[in-house]
Amino acid sequence: MATFWQTIIITFICVIAGLMIFSILLVLVSRFMISLLVHRTLVRFMSDRYAENLWELASALTRMSPQLVLENALRSHKGGVIERPMGSPRKFLHLDGLVFSPAQLAVLPCPEDIPVETTTVIGPSSENPLVLDIPLLISAMGCGVGVSEQTKIALALGATMAGTATNTGEGGFLPEERKLAKHLIIQYHSGKWTKSPEILKQADMIEIHFGQGASVGAPSLIPPEYLQGRARQIMGLKPEETAVLHSRHEEIQEPSDLKNLVDHLRTLTGGIPIGVKIAASGMIEKDLQVALDAGVDVIAIDGGQAGTKGSLPILEDDFGLPTVYALSRAVRFLEQSGQREKVSLIIGGGLFTPGHFLKALALGADAVYLGTSVLFAMTHTQVTKTIPWEPPTQLVFYSGSHKEKFDPARASLYLSNFLNSCMEEIKIAVRALGKSSIKEVNKSDLVALDDLTAKVTGVQSAYEPALHVHPSFRQKSSVLASRPFYKTKIVR
Repeated sequence: MATFWQTIIITFICVIAGLMIFSILLVLVSRFMISLLVHRTLVRFMSDRYAENLWELASALTRMSPQLVLENALRSHKGGVIERPMGSPRKFLHLDGLVFSPAQLAVLPCPEDIPVETTTVIGPSSENPLVLDIPLLISAMGCGVGVSEQTKIALALGATMAGTATNTGEGGFLPEERKLAKHLIIQYHSGKWTKSPEILKQADMIEIHFGQGASVGAPSLIPPEYLQGRARQIMGLKPEETAVLHSRHEEIQEPSDLKNLVDHLRTLTGGIPIGVKIAASGMIEKDLQVALDAGVDVIAIDGGQAGTKGSLPILEDDFGLPTVYALSRAVRFLEQSGQREKVSLIIGGGLFTPGHFLKALALGADAVYLGTSVLFAMTHTQVTKTIPWEPPTQLVFYSGSHKEKFDPARASLYLSNFLNSCMEEIKIAVRALGKSSIKEVNKSDLVALDDLTAKVTGVQSAYEPALHVHPSFRQKSSVLASRPFYKTKIVR
């Protein structure tokens, strides 16, 4: 018996010793092989003439990014146009050049026991305004032409849980979305579907779509092979019919025709807000004037950083104004036109954080549209169902290869958590400005870190001294100072 256990122990020791020797040899050989590989690689880099040197590729990529190389490769392979999802990677002037000016002594912070008012009214001049709990709205994502039915269901549920509105987009009308969404914006687009009186009367707001930041006013054609299943049925398409979103509305052949459409939709729907959705152009003031002449209640503008399911890189990169330019010019024009308090302004395009949202509101937007950030928030840990072999978009797109794995119940919870979290940050920020309502936040709460941002937004530059305290600030401080919070004696 002793001999048996001795044999086992000796065998175990021999195995351990063998493994240790093997590991040492492996390390030595690996070090030798790595050193040899590095030596030969460096010698080749340092001796081959440039025309034959692999470093030529690295040098070329300093002039042309890997993304551009890839997209040109796709053009070479396909021979036709390519569509890039999620918007432009181009870096535009954005809101990061602005910072908030915290309340300290001249303006005192708001006590933490004062609630922050976040109620948002869209279309205040309409007979039946759209009243939301928060100023963060879900932007247009169409069923079939963009995202799947399950994604639309999750968006409706999440928006309802957070107390905000979701937008049908350019896709077909999904009855489940209407049932689950407390507030539904129906987009009146240039296609032939989702335009019956029975559908339009179910809207809480109608948005006439003329363009968007990532695809401007370009037409869109979706062949039958890319649009199958239920989406074809709710869009009323024939089996072999191509879905066409035209560059123009059939009813609008002249700018003045917009008023007739606005009046018709307002009468049909009983006075809910009627708005327009446009991409930001260099003649944005002229576009806005046409909208105002038509009597719209809401204007939604997409800046150049906006995303989409897929659009031509030339439209995403080289068309339209960046969001901060569009917002600043639109607010100035509405103020000069005397319509600032009558017409609501919704801005979208590259807004991803609570700081972005509150800065947009401070610059004059009444609400913001969220798209890309919402998709990433709602998929959350579900992205592990596609990564590393497929991108996360395959979970939410209508044509996505993994859309059946998408869990709308989990996604709606993630979405509402995201929106609620953002609003809690915004509330804390509003108190840190010495205010108790998001409506009180304005340009005077911001400073610009560079001259271009200051010039574009009309915000005071950070290097300019604040020589005078605005009377409204003194009044606000005195009101807050009268609360018991400020009269509490500090005992040391």
